[in-house]
Amino acid sequence: MSAPMKGKVGAEAGEGPKVHKIRITLSSRNVQNLEKVCNDLISRAKERQLKTKGPVRMPTKHLKITTRKTPCGEGSKTWDRFEMHIHKRVIDLHSPSEIVKQITSISIEPGVEVEVTIADS
Repeated sequence: MSAPMKGKVGAEAGEGPKVHKIRITLSSRNVQNLEKVCNDLISRAKERQLKTKGPVRMPTKHLKITTRKTPCGEGSKTWDRFEMHIHKRVIDLHSPSEIVKQITSISIEPGVEVEVTIADS
């Protein structure tokens, strides 16, 4: 008989806000702006005593384009090489979705893309 009562107590305790696993993915070409946004998100989460993991640094993408300097094709064969580096950070939070809206309401630096994925845990 004590086992069903424990089940009821657990169900009553679980009536609070549902905790979700939230993954925030940040990407940018500028590392300083990206790190500033990461630090702001982590500090806001720590103020609310949330479980956080990250920021995890993902591998940098190096996009390379090689083009001819001359538009007509005549002359010496000289080439231009252009590169663009895309940096990426991943932050995991365990919190209700209402609190995440408050945390992510910070001013995001220009050039930083934010993607929020919510999963049940």
